[in-house]
Amino acid sequence: MPNSTTPTVLRCLVVDDDPLAIQVIQNCITHTDFLEPVGACSSAIEAAATLRTTPVDLLFLDVDMPEMSGLDLLDTLTEPPLVVLVTSSRDHAVAAFEHRVVDYLVKPVAYARFLKAAQKAFETAQAAPTPAPAASPVSTDHTFVKVDSKLVRVGFDEVHYVEALGDYVHIVLGQQKLIVYSTMRAVEEKFPAQQFVRIHRSTIVNLRYVQAIDDNAVVIDGKHLPIGQTYLRDVLQRLNKF
Repeated sequence: MPNSTTPTVLRCLVVDDDPLAIQVIQNCITHTDFLEPVGACSSAIEAAATLRTTPVDLLFLDVDMPEMSGLDLLDTLTEPPLVVLVTSSRDHAVAAFEHRVVDYLVKPVAYARFLKAAQKAFETAQAAPTPAPAASPVSTDHTFVKVDSKLVRVGFDEVHYVEALGDYVHIVLGQQKLIVYSTMRAVEEKFPAQQFVRIHRSTIVNLRYVQAIDDNAVVIDGKHLPIGQTYLRDVLQRLNKF
């Protein structure tokens, strides 16, 4: 539950399955005059419940936790607070970029490095009273997606459609196809709603490339993409307005 006004103090929630790590971050928060502790959670599941009822401006979030990871938690939040990842591994830098977190701290956390991250979060909160969702794109005309170990820039106008395939999505750019480890929900949050519409639980299309509607299917590049029955009315309305 993000704060809706410009804060003078950031309310902080710590999420980590390691009690010692929680204590370290809480001590850092206590020593920082513009931070206020509101609690700690030992799992992402517990944090999800806490965030529904407790106003939080800044989340200090561990990544690797059982049952649900910190990144999985972020994917479930429609309006997450500002986030600083706190993790034992340096391998999550790309994921941190994709989720637009404020900063990325590697354990063990020294107070000087913590303070730098906290100041960055405070400045971000002052500049934008209502933080943008963590999975929002950096730009209005493109986003970055992770392909293998690389971040690849994708212009929204280049994307014809997106299809889900198991734990992956295929982003189709004309003759090129990018295979990305992601969920359809995460893709839907990255792509601008005025340009893209979900036509099926496993398909999102760029309205600019729709050639026709034929027998309850969207035709793009000559390919028929079925429209789910629950999406049909919305698809037709969007096409009429586009």
